[in-house]
Amino acid sequence: MKKTKSKYSQTVDGRQLTPGKIALRASLAVGIILLVSALIFVFLPQVYLNGLLESRIIDAFQKAYPEYSLKIAGVNFNILKNRLECDPISLTKIDGTFSCRTGAVSVDGIGWMTLYRDNYISPKVVADAALDAQDIVINSEKSQDQIRCGRLHLSIPDSEIVADALEYHPSITDGQFFEESRFRNTRYRFVIPEISMNGLVYAGLFHGNNFRARSINIRDVFVDILVNMDKPWDTKAPNPLMPNEGLSSMKDTIRVDSLQIVNGRLNYNERYVVGVEAATVTFDKMQALAVGIVNHTGRRDTIVIRAQGRFMNAATMRLLMSIPLGSPQFAFSYSGSVGEMQVSSLNGFLETAERHRIKSGILHGATFNTRMAAE
Repeated sequence: MKKTKSKYSQTVDGRQLTPGKIALRASLAVGIILLVSALIFVFLPQVYLNGLLESRIIDAFQKAYPEYSLKIAGVNFNILKNRLECDPISLTKIDGTFSCRTGAVSVDGIGWMTLYRDNYISPKVVADAALDAQDIVINSEKSQDQIRCGRLHLSIPDSEIVADALEYHPSITDGQFFEESRFRNTRYRFVIPEISMNGLVYAGLFHGNNFRARSINIRDVFVDILVNMDKPWDTKAPNPLMPNEGLSSMKDTIRVDSLQIVNGRLNYNERYVVGVEAATVTFDKMQALAVGIVNHTGRRDTIVIRAQGRFMNAATMRLLMSIPLGSPQFAFSYSGSVGEMQVSSLNGFLETAERHRIKSGILHGATFNTRMAAE
């Protein structure tokens, strides 16, 4: 019998292709295209997503906070790791009174499908999220303060915040700081190599009205305080808020079970003449524990502080302080002791502040017990 050729068959390089072979090769070609596209989408997502994500983030932020300007150098989204990485970010207030910039920032564990479906950030969206940021610098032109942080780690699943190389100080020199007022002022500087907050209740933080933490731990903090005693007090200025007043004046609810300081240092300085070395009191190797930090409570809670350290690098000083939070007036009590020391160690303060010098003498020890209440 003579074979007939199908009208649907084709020949390629002399070989006959049947419809089945044509369909198979077409399917393979489409499959390869889809596979390559999927591989590009997974391993090179910037081709599809990064530009879109960057513009969406900036547009959403500008709509929510029109008084600020947000810039992101670049965005990279890793689908396999569910990680969003941003190159340096800068945030500035339009009027120039506030600015913040960071180095690399990464966010893991965001529920993108839930975010896309609900179109807003809910607690469910960030339930498994973790954030890492490097080289954060915050400037406030109004208060002329600067905050720096070498690394910030925030983990919602672990209920913690960890910050390394944290610094706070004025953004201007001491001379400029004191020249701005004709009255006496106090300049603070803080350097904290490591601070961690554990047992955080992120639900309260998310809504912005409740800060709740099991513990705050601070290591190797250095605090430097300078007062310009060469200028008079501003007698018309309001009195500074006492701890109970400060806590009660906060609109947000604060509750910290314990705050611990390990190996801290404190320098207290009084300047009497510009350009002359200040009178100084020092505390080294400080260990402190404060418990019961809370506000907006119906109970008569009390903050209890226990601390000890080396006073003027000459003697061990111990302190116990209690501050009732339920009292309408500022009230507190403190007691403690100072160990044996050479009293000439006080000359670093007395010579400048009091124009007196102690030649020799030994303090074998002292105790103190004081109760105070303000009307």
